[in-house]
Formats: sequence, C-alpha cells, structure tokens
Amino acid sequence: MRWGKYEFICSFNNHAMLPKYKGSTFRGVFGHALKKVVCALKNQECINCMLRTQCIYPLVFETPTVRSPPENSNISAVPHPFVIEPPMTLQTEFYKNDSFNFNLLLFGDMNNNLPYFIYAFDQMGKAGVGTKINGSRGSFSLNKVIYMDKTIYSDMEKKLAMTQPLENLWKHYSENLYNQVSRIQLTLETPLRFKRNNRLSDELPFHVLVRLMLRRVSSLMTCYGSGEPLIDYKELVKKAEHVQVENSNFQWFDWQRYSTRQEQKMSMGGIAGTVIYKGELDEFMPLIDFCTKVHIGKQTTFGLGKVFVEMV
Repeated sequence: MRWGKYEFICSFNNHAMLPKYKGSTFRGVFGHALKKVVCALKNQECINCMLRTQCIYPLVFETPTVRSPPENSNISAVPHPFVIEPPMTLQTEFYKNDSFNFNLLLFGDMNNNLPYFIYAFDQMGKAGVGTKINGSRGSFSLNKVIYMDKTIYSDMEKKLAMTQPLENLWKHYSENLYNQVSRIQLTLETPLRFKRNNRLSDELPFHVLVRLMLRRVSSLMTCYGSGEPLIDYKELVKKAEHVQVENSNFQWFDWQRYSTRQEQKMSMGGIAGTVIYKGELDEFMPLIDFCTKVHIGKQTTFGLGKVFVEMV
C-alpha cells in the first residue's frame, strides 16, 4: 500500500486558543476548507450531487457513503484514506509567531491529490482555528511541507517538488526481520477508542490488540493496497492469546467534539498510556510496525489510535 506522511510546518499570525486535544479542531476546519477548494457545484448537497463519486471531498470525508467495499471482501465499510495527526502539545494558548506542526497521512492513490490538500490547509490557515478571541479565530501561515526530511513545498516558491518515492508499507511483511522478540512496550500516544463486547473498553489484552490491527490492515489493504493480505487471521489471534500483559498503565482520556451534522456534542474518550507484553512476539512485529504508521481503532481521522512500540 502506498503511504505518505507529510509534515506541515506552520506559525500563528495572531492570538489563538485551542483545546488540549486538537484533532477534532483540525479535522473539522480542514473539511470545510477542502470542500471550498474542490467543490464545483457550490449550492449542491453532496448526497444529491452528480459529481459525488469523483469529487475529492466526499471521497475523503464521506468515504463510506460514496465507495462500496470490493466484492467478496470481508470489510463492512471503506475506511477514510487519510489521518490527521494534530500538534501533540497540550498547550492551549498561542501567540503571534508561535510555531506548530502537524502530520497528514495519505493512503493509496489519494497521495496523487496532495496539491489539493496543501492548498486546503493554506486556506484553512486564513480562515483560522480555535475559539474566537475578539471576534477572530487564530489564523496561521503554512510555511512549508516536509516529506522524508526534504522540503517539498514552501510559502516562498508556492509549488510542489515531490522527488522521493512513496513507501510501500506491506512490501516487507513476508520478510520478517525480527528474531527472538519476547518483550515490548506499547505506548498509546493518542486516545484509543474501541469496543469489546459492544462496550467501550479500557483494557487491552494482546489478542484484542491483534484483532484491532488485523481489522485495520485488512480494510486498508483491501481498499487502498494490493488486496486482502494472505494472513491466517484465526491462527494469529489464537497465538496472540498466549501473549501476556506484564504491566499496564492506562488512563481514560475524555474529550468532546461538536458535530455540526448531528448538532450536538459527542463524547470521544479513549485510553492512553503504556502496556508491556511478553511472550513469543516475532510473528506479530511486522503487523505492529504497519499499524504504528496508520493508527488503529475508531475515529483515526482525528488522529486517535496512534501507537508507538519499543523492545524492552
């Protein structure tokens, strides 16, 4: 699966107030900006628009309604082809010239539309983000975009210079380079939301983690990659049940977002923190590596479900 991680370097032009977790703020304003940039029939609702299956906006933000899963696939809905990783700082108040950065992850052919995303984020900066202060939101300037440590766009040149090939995330899965991994620490860097027995859970046994990862890999590879991976899902989950939790330190992180579509506040809490697993882990490491780059769980487009792993 073609995968691009683009780092956006920005700076505020005035006083700004943002929430502690900024995923909803960035995703929401970005959605409005992208629609303004790409919408050809301005007064038409997406659901009734004749261009809805070709327009970038619904393909990005209303993906399950405009794309059906491939025939004979095991997935129920097509996942969104992007993730916004918001600024990780808990800082809420910013001043003129304060810098910040965030990442945009794109999957599959959606990488071909990168210029639209860059322009939308540029327009998003002009519209402003966060709570209004003296009648204005915090506006910002998009200074540059970085891919693989190289600047591919700057506010000086105003043109895209993409020179590096995109990474193929699944290419090396069969070439398992791990040997005798028996203990890892997994860090949930942003809240992870998932249901277990039809209820939001605050525990993460290893076999549950593996189920979440397999679901994510299956849906992304089916819709944006080379197809359903050749993995024995049942056997892998069975093996995962033998991996133990040595220690876990999770906290429930509560936050809310306002849904303009549903006209109400929505609770978006999840677990964050660390867990140490021990057991025979070699076979799971490529799967874990893949998911550290694509997020897992619910509401990944907001940046939720970002995981980091290290051997301990």
